[in-house]
Amino acid sequence: MSNLVQRTITGFFFVAVLVFCVSYNGYSLSALFFIISVLSLYEFYGLIKQGNYKPNIPLGMVVGVVVYLVFMLRNYSQITSSTISLVFPLLFIFFLVELFLKHQKPFENVAMSILGPVYAVLPFAIFTGLGFMHGMIYNYQLPLGFLILLWSNDTFAYLFGRQFGKHKLFERISPKKTWEGFFGGMLSAVAISQVLAHYFPTLSALNWAVVSLIIVCFGTLGDLVESMFKRSLDVKDSGTILPGHGGLLDRFDGLLVSAPFVYAYLIFLGV
Repeated sequence: MSNLVQRTITGFFFVAVLVFCVSYNGYSLSALFFIISVLSLYEFYGLIKQGNYKPNIPLGMVVGVVVYLVFMLRNYSQITSSTISLVFPLLFIFFLVELFLKHQKPFENVAMSILGPVYAVLPFAIFTGLGFMHGMIYNYQLPLGFLILLWSNDTFAYLFGRQFGKHKLFERISPKKTWEGFFGGMLSAVAISQVLAHYFPTLSALNWAVVSLIIVCFGTLGDLVESMFKRSLDVKDSGTILPGHGGLLDRFDGLLVSAPFVYAYLIFLGV
């Protein structure tokens, strides 16, 4: 099977599962992204180990699961927002455990251990919160609209960059990205946001446009951050779980950075 066929088949089923779970109900969304979070966290620690760090993987996995579940309970109004603050003391357990492990670089190991749940779990938990902006009543429009805009930007940025790209966007980190691709993706995402405003009236046309701009800007930065992360470890893909596409961190790099900013904007609006 050729790589293109493999990528196409994997991409089709990947998108189909995401769209179904996001559209069906809040439980399917929460369950899917719980699985994605756990696998992404494990993938992250696997990469970190290649950089000769020694993260506390068992404790990191436990903390990651707790972080995700706490945010899920908040989505369903089972706990108050202030209760989420109880998660933060968990992060300091890494310091205490490292005291007894006698590693040569304890603080680097602690930092990488903590970075796992923060980078590979928390953004997914925040993303699922987009479906519960109105409390326990789940609304698929915001998370599905987010994904549509994210995918639209990626697709059209690639097409515009391939056809018209001449000026490098961030050559040191990602030599293939161009300013032409960036603005092509941006214009396309904004145009699609206006279509979304018609079918997904949860937000006004103006706010959908702003959300699309946030996704384009911070999604692109997220892609660059992931590239920087892989370059620092001298790896091409974050994993092999998605044949032809690499790992989960590769596929969700734009979401990891843009989701918290979109959520913050919607909180600011009082949605």
